Amino acid sequence: MAKRKLTTLLLIVFICSTSFLSFGQNYFEFTNLATDAYEKAISLRFDEAKIAISKLKTAEPKNIIAYHIENYIDFFTVFINEEKDEFEKLEANKDKRLAKIRQGPKSSPYYLFSQAEIKLQWALVRLKFEEYFTAFNEVSQAYKLLQKNTELFPDFVANKKSLGILHAIIGTIPSNYKWGVRLLSGMNGTIEQGKQEVKEVLEYSESNNFIFEKETVVIYAFLIHYLSNESAKAWKVISNHDLKPKENPLACFALVNLAIRTGHNDEAISLLENRPKSPNFHSFHYLDLMLGFSKLYRLDEDADDYIKSYLINFKGQNYIKEAYQKLAWHELIRGNMDGYKKNMALCISEGKSIVDNDRQALRNAKSNFVPHPTLLKARLLFDGGYYKRAENLLKEHPLENFDTEEQQIEYVYRMARIEHRLGNVQMAKDFYNQTILMGNESPLFYACNAALQMGIIYEKSGLLIHSKYYFNYCLKIMPEEYKNGLHQQARAGLIRLKSLKS
Repeated sequence: MAKRKLTTLLLIVFICSTSFLSFGQNYFEFTNLATDAYEKAISLRFDEAKIAISKLKTAEPKNIIAYHIENYIDFFTVFINEEKDEFEKLEANKDKRLAKIRQGPKSSPYYLFSQAEIKLQWALVRLKFEEYFTAFNEVSQAYKLLQKNTELFPDFVANKKSLGILHAIIGTIPSNYKWGVRLLSGMNGTIEQGKQEVKEVLEYSESNNFIFEKETVVIYAFLIHYLSNESAKAWKVISNHDLKPKENPLACFALVNLAIRTGHNDEAISLLENRPKSPNFHSFHYLDLMLGFSKLYRLDEDADDYIKSYLINFKGQNYIKEAYQKLAWHELIRGNMDGYKKNMALCISEGKSIVDNDRQALRNAKSNFVPHPTLLKARLLFDGGYYKRAENLLKEHPLENFDTEEQQIEYVYRMARIEHRLGNVQMAKDFYNQTILMGNESPLFYACNAALQMGIIYEKSGLLIHSKYYFNYCLKIMPEEYKNGLHQQARAGLIRLKSLKS
């Protein structure tokens, strides 16, 4: 009897101690509290997100996922604000969070995944401040963590969300950055591989409760637009998902970005005019700039109001020069040459030249090249997707009306782009070839993009030899503007051709 009591007592002690140990272990879980904090963070409701994270840490002190969510706030803050002092201050949180996550159970797929995500987020931020070596190093570390996590947890679909985009972009990295990939990471992958991985995650999310569904939708849409040249499909993917742009500035940004680039400029303006503007949301001044640009593409009189709002309120470093360039254009098409010159001078003196758009704007300003107002209007209308308006404008002003060789090259190029978008492929090809012949030695980007577009036309028609020729021709042309972006697209095209042959 005494032995049975002792056995029972020991069993109770064992159960209690096991329960206590289980209760005391760290874990990763997107509980209701964690999901609420995450949703607030990716909606830029940072004050609410911080309160939610505090509640999560109090109610679930062993739930390590809190530190993964917390990093989203710092990431978006620095990425949007672009303020160096803020970056240096918040960067110290990265290693602290990684240390916390490493206290979690290695048996969880979130153990390595959360570390990889944090490293990727900080790598993206570093690119804003030209810390390229450290950024590549962090991408390399994240890639290896994700690969290892895939080996350990092959059914953990979130791995594919991040690995997919890395696999897709690795072959299209500009040549001046390839040293980073070779030196640091040993990464490999193809556009098709990455696209398929992200697509699988998207399909999974449609029938399962997947916390990263919205991120995946945006990633997939951007991949197929920028790297696979499937603009119509990209817009369909992102616009058919309920991203709630009226409740989430980031969702608004993603939708507008693709709307502008896929000929849905009126929708972009509507989205921006109806975006959330409550003080509960973190300031996202770039949306003002996007609205100003969208209105400029439509030739609206009040476009400059929103561009000026960005310049007044934004304290970061990028797109300042481009903003002054667009203000100059706004003045030029209204016949105000003094306003044009004033803003072009500010384009030179203000902001930095890190991103391609700012570098191009600076080159344009320093060259003292003044666009022809009619050609500029046609360009803006084209950029907004108003192709018929642009075509009618140029038809009212035939080629012989333009005096300089540069104006004539641009005229032919603009006609090529317009006819291409209107579906008049043979006319587009004729104009593209004329652009290449006229502008092959020009420092402007027209011939380079004409060759790229010819490659795309022949790729779609199945004439792969012709397509390869033009993609390679694009890579041989070295314009002073937009070279990196155009060459990246040409490399992506060559990669697609290889996959079609195999």
